[in-house]
Amino acid sequence: MSSPTNPHREQPNTYFVQDRSNQNEMTRLQIQDQMLTAKMRGVLPEQPDPKIFKRVLDIGCGTGGWLIEAAKTYPSMSVLVGVDVNSQMLEYARTQATAQGVGDRVQFQAMDALLMLEVPASYFDLVNQRLGISYLRTWDWPKLLSEYLRVTTPGGVIRITEAEPMTVSTSPALTTLCSLFLQALHQAGHLFTPSPDGLTSKLANMMGRYGLKNVQTRAYPLEYRAGTADGQYFYEDEKNFFRNIVPFLRKWTRVPDDYEIIYQQMLVEMQQPDFVATWNLLTAWGTKLT
Repeated sequence: MSSPTNPHREQPNTYFVQDRSNQNEMTRLQIQDQMLTAKMRGVLPEQPDPKIFKRVLDIGCGTGGWLIEAAKTYPSMSVLVGVDVNSQMLEYARTQATAQGVGDRVQFQAMDALLMLEVPASYFDLVNQRLGISYLRTWDWPKLLSEYLRVTTPGGVIRITEAEPMTVSTSPALTTLCSLFLQALHQAGHLFTPSPDGLTSKLANMMGRYGLKNVQTRAYPLEYRAGTADGQYFYEDEKNFFRNIVPFLRKWTRVPDDYEIIYQQMLVEMQQPDFVATWNLLTAWGTKLT
């Protein structure tokens, strides 16, 4: 199967789970949000002084977990805006913001970041994006980064966290399913090269090329072990993910006839006492100077 040659025929919503409004996917995203923030040790662990960020924009905010946690952690953040294409996710996020006492500072707007960010220019001190690999194709990045620069105030920071789709683990079945996912991502145009670092290895240079200055990176190798709370979160995430992702896999690569057997074997192997997995993430951030 060849890589797509006419991206303009794609629909704007290119998320790799076809029905992101189904309850399983909403639950998975909530789990993933909590899991990543906890393992990365906070919402902005690499930033020397997060209190300088007063106005924050979170792209592809999903169920709102990162933005709500940012508001709770840093009361000095006065305006926090999350945007996403999925109205059901946003409704859940609004409910959570109110329930957690930050509804007066946090707002959520339905918006497709692949089209245009309908927010004020030169307004946000921080633009954040986490796991854009789930909907961004290689040809989307130039326009997206130019939009981020347009809405960021001079001196503001653009921060992007992306993951490698190939988890390193002691489970042969999980390795097999991750390999299928890697193939599908590349065929669909989400990766620049058909390798686990097919996006993360390009991120910093790409941000610099499109105008960001003083670009820095920090790697986050997140380890999960069976028998721990983190390990159980990871198990639930992978359990739902490799169930929800099947239509995407079938569209972009050959799915083996025994996929269900491999999937069930993955669940067994991930519950073994000696199971361990490492999921590699990379955060890259840079400054808009003028």
